[in-house]
Formats: sequence, C-alpha cells, structure tokens
Amino acid sequence: MTFSWISAYWPLLLTGAVQTVSLLAISVVFGFVIAIGLAFAQVSGGPLLRVLARGYCTFFRGTPLLIQLWLLYYGVGSLLPMIPGIRQSLFWPILREGFFFAAVSFTLNYAAYEAEVLRGALLAVPKGELEAGRAFGMRPLTLTRRIWLPRAIRIALPTIGGEIVMQLKATPLAFTVTVMDLYAVATKVRQDTLLVYEPLVVVTVFYLIITAIIARSFRFLEAQVPVRR
Repeated sequence: MTFSWISAYWPLLLTGAVQTVSLLAISVVFGFVIAIGLAFAQVSGGPLLRVLARGYCTFFRGTPLLIQLWLLYYGVGSLLPMIPGIRQSLFWPILREGFFFAAVSFTLNYAAYEAEVLRGALLAVPKGELEAGRAFGMRPLTLTRRIWLPRAIRIALPTIGGEIVMQLKATPLAFTVTVMDLYAVATKVRQDTLLVYEPLVVVTVFYLIITAIIARSFRFLEAQVPVRR
C-alpha cells in the first residue's frame, strides 16, 4: 500500500473534513432545536400538535434518508429557479449548492430521531421534581426551562451521543448531491490515482478521529452532570 498521494491531496482532504464536520454540526444543532419542539408537542401539546409531530417523526424515521435528500435536491431544487427573482437574490449562491439541500435534509431527519429520544427522556423525568417546581410557584415555561428540559437532556445524554455518531455516518450520502465531503474526496482520489484501498483507509481514519472526539466529549459531559434517579 502506498500513501505518497497524500502530499498532493491533503488540501482536498482538509476541505472534505471541513464539509463533513460542517454538515454534522449544522444538522445536529438545528435538528436538536426542532426536536425539542417536536418532543414537547408529543408530550404536552394539544391533539392536533401531537398528530402533526408524530406524523413528522413517522415520515422521516420511516423513509430512507437518501430518498429524502433526493426529493429535496431534485424536487425542490428544480423548482427554486422558477421562483421570480430567486436567481438575483442574495440567497441564490447558497440555494443552488448541494450543500444546502444536504444540510436541510440531514437536519430534518436528525430532528425526527432526536425528538423520539427527547420524548422518552421527558416522560422519564420523575414527576415529583415537576410537582416540587409547581409547589414553588413556577410558571410552566419556567418549570420547563429550569427543571423539565435540563433533566431530560441529562437523562438522554448517552443516547444523544450515539445519535450524533450515527449522523456522522450518514454524511457520506451528501456525495450523491455533489457535496465534496470526505467520502467524495476518497472517490476522487481513487479515480485519479486508480488506488482502491488507500484513500478509503485514510478517510476511515478521519471518521474514527471525529467519532472518538464525539465519544470523549459526551463521556466528559456525562461525568459533569451525572443522572440522579
């Protein structure tokens, strides 16, 4: 096996790593925010909100992420240029890129899975803690912000870490919509150099490093905020 090609392709590898981490960070951050709303809608929302939230989660968890990505990229993406003035807008340089559609689809998909995790965690919060907060005169929003949601996140931390790793392993799908992520870089190197295994080995090491960072970070967080039942 030879790795002399790395000296020529390391800038592209770095670009791919940045694209992969960016997709992961965007989808996790925005997806988590959406997931909080979906989880509360299922746990304490009205009948209509519960149905809509469950329908959302069922759709995105019940269909392949690749199909969701292609529906956005080839479906919505083909309709955007037909909107009057969209090509002249400040947003067109972003909307025309595959990265935008990959980020949106990954975010929506991650939100559905994380919403189910948070829903279970919200239901697992001891009722006595919520009743104690109400006894102190906390309003519902204050109770949620200071007790219910933080407690649920502490309970769900190990699962959240696992979901983020799973999200990382889904990022290579962005390659199918022209995003130059790590997997796309490996494919280009293989095409240019006719090397079969070496580019995949290098990219695998990158993924393992990112996974190790995520795992260590969540172990640190779990140690700082132990769950007391």
